[in-house]
Amino acid sequence: MHIGSLPHVLIWTISLTSILCMLLRPRGIAEAYWACGGAVLLIVTGLIPLRQAAMAAYEGWDVYLFLAGMMILAELAREQHVFDWVADLAAQHAKGSSARLFVLVYCVGVAVTALLSNDATAVVLTPAVLAVVRRARVDPKPYLLACALIANAASFIFPISNPANLVVFDRHVPPLGNWLSIFILPSIASVFVTYLCLRWMARTVLRVRIHYRQGAVSLTKGGKLALAGLLFAAVALIISSAAGLPLGAPTCGAAVIAMAVVTWTDRTIPRRVVAGVSWAVLLLVAGLFIIVEAMQNAGLLRAGLAGLRWIARMPVFAAKLAAAFAVAAASNGMNNLPVGLMSGATLRYAHEASIIAHAVLIGVDLGPNLSVTGSLATILWLIALRRENVRITAWEFFRLGLVAMPLALLSSLLVLWK
Repeated sequence: MHIGSLPHVLIWTISLTSILCMLLRPRGIAEAYWACGGAVLLIVTGLIPLRQAAMAAYEGWDVYLFLAGMMILAELAREQHVFDWVADLAAQHAKGSSARLFVLVYCVGVAVTALLSNDATAVVLTPAVLAVVRRARVDPKPYLLACALIANAASFIFPISNPANLVVFDRHVPPLGNWLSIFILPSIASVFVTYLCLRWMARTVLRVRIHYRQGAVSLTKGGKLALAGLLFAAVALIISSAAGLPLGAPTCGAAVIAMAVVTWTDRTIPRRVVAGVSWAVLLLVAGLFIIVEAMQNAGLLRAGLAGLRWIARMPVFAAKLAAAFAVAAASNGMNNLPVGLMSGATLRYAHEASIIAHAVLIGVDLGPNLSVTGSLATILWLIALRRENVRITAWEFFRLGLVAMPLALLSSLLVLWK
């Protein structure tokens, strides 16, 4: 059966329509419904066998555990106002300088992204930063845009910094030592260049003095326990990564332990955390696993392998550029999570573990800084802003991303040596 046959055309039509609707959210219907709806439609029409779909969904178990653990940790910190306290502390140390506050918020965003994933920065840190800048009576947009862009720019510092890292490498995530030897210089370049672009674009706004009431947020006993739990989880994940272990189970286990510790001071925490976590994200990811599996049946894998072979014939630097910018462009067109799934499947099938695979990961992680639909973290960031009645348009994001993303991606590739 060739790629142009009717079943293959139907698979591509259903899959791409589901992904497009997931990004655009027609009638405000949540993303998970579109991804799962597309997966179910592929199954009931027989375009993907039920057994194969179940296996595709099962293959993502480590990603589900990782996401669940990170969402529990982030919600626990939110419930105990840990991020509000951190943002308030940054405002106190700004000493009236909006530029200094911007640097401190950016640094906090880097730390949160590196240790708790880009989704935590987008979902939990963003509202805390907004509350602080509102009290400081300054234009919130530079600080909020910093939260969004750093969530992607710093998302390959550690394997745990972005769920897409697990998706691309699957069970073959490099141990922490190897990971750092590959990605630490590109990460530094990405973070630094993104900061320069943000700082330059907001240079006029950041000249304003701020007047901030100090000590507006204090850390309760429960908050201190939650903070200790977050630090414990970060250490546990770094140790697991250094040992080359799968990250899903340690992440989920650390989250449960952290929640149990905080429960000593507040027995309602488990119920509130469970109620606050967006469990539909797990269904969304499972649906995407099935959709991508069906697309592989319809010729996606062959097309990816052909592209990979074409890129491999190029000189090394040209190959890095072609691989990274291709997946970056695709991520903005259809979101980096399905692109990461497709890219990971192609790389594993081709047994590709060279500099091209590493360039692909950087493109998947950093590429979404061009548009608001590029990554799940940025979509969640936009939803968080809507809840707070803050409007940042797709054009405002794109205008900034058009400068920041290509420069950061290029600078990262320049220092990607292996």
